[in-house]
Amino acid sequence: MDNNTLGQMLSLHADRIEAVLSSHKVPTQVWGGEEAPRFVTFQLSPLPGTRVNRVAGLSEEIAMALGVSHCRIYREGGAMRIEVPRRGRQPVALLNLCRKLKRVPPASVVLGIDRAGKPLIVRLDDPDVVHILVSGTTGSGKTVALQSMTMSLAYLNRQHECQMVLIDPKARGLMPFASLPHLMLPPIINPGDAQEVLEDLVQEMERRDRERIDQPHIIIVIDELADLLMTGGKVVEDCIARLVQRGRSAGMHMIGATQKPSAKAMSSVIRSNFPMRIVGRMVSAQDALIAAGIPGTGAERLSGRGDMLVVSVGQSKRFQAAFISEKEIAKTVKWLQVKQRTPARIPAGVPAQA
Repeated sequence: MDNNTLGQMLSLHADRIEAVLSSHKVPTQVWGGEEAPRFVTFQLSPLPGTRVNRVAGLSEEIAMALGVSHCRIYREGGAMRIEVPRRGRQPVALLNLCRKLKRVPPASVVLGIDRAGKPLIVRLDDPDVVHILVSGTTGSGKTVALQSMTMSLAYLNRQHECQMVLIDPKARGLMPFASLPHLMLPPIINPGDAQEVLEDLVQEMERRDRERIDQPHIIIVIDELADLLMTGGKVVEDCIARLVQRGRSAGMHMIGATQKPSAKAMSSVIRSNFPMRIVGRMVSAQDALIAAGIPGTGAERLSGRGDMLVVSVGQSKRFQAAFISEKEIAKTVKWLQVKQRTPARIPAGVPAQA
């Protein structure tokens, strides 16, 4: 679609939104049309005194007028916005994002792209990040987001800068990384082995504290964190609690994923020590509150498949999570293996590292 055609379509949608609101006696100017991979965002300028709930209550009528399955109306600061799903949505390719990045700080993780189409990158050694908890129902893109974060860490950081421990109780999401050269040991799938490894990591944290060192970064990635906590018992829970409470000063960070970090599955001590949350689609507003740690995020209305929120310091930001296929993971892992031996050799088809 060329720019003229796109502009005409966005203007038509803005006019239809204005017509629906006007017919319900909510005169509003609609403008913008900011594109993101999964949706287009319009800004609303209602008259002073217009109730946000009144406008939000017309979302179904607006969706019908635009011929889409749904739309989302929300307040952001002093402005009201409406998000409309795009047709022909394309995934955000992780490797393409990584290839374009320049001078990325150590221990950086690529999440995806924000509403403006800009890469969304976080540093694990930032006090507002430190540890990341990823939540979402089946189909939300939770596992793919975890895979993309793991791959971006390996792609953007040298082995001597960033080492990883992968724990995957169901032997699914993290097993494609089994040959990654950044691993300190093969992926852990047995709860008993996980307990031993976590105890060793706590001892390493204590050693680093005594010696006042924090390098190299050690990243502990755990898929199905709630499942591990329930099957691993008190020792595993205590180890994870200590690592998330004290790990930052020792250069140790945790990225965990679970469907829902409920109080039954995860203690408040552990949940409260994940300063950054990545939240995919949730079943209800209550589940969204538990996952995000703050109310009103609207995570229950996300469209799934990588449509996510990043929540930090009491604020949420919507983004499209990056995607990498298992075939691309396998190819890139092989490239990284070769790169450790002969850095100048890059197999064809794999993007050059920034």
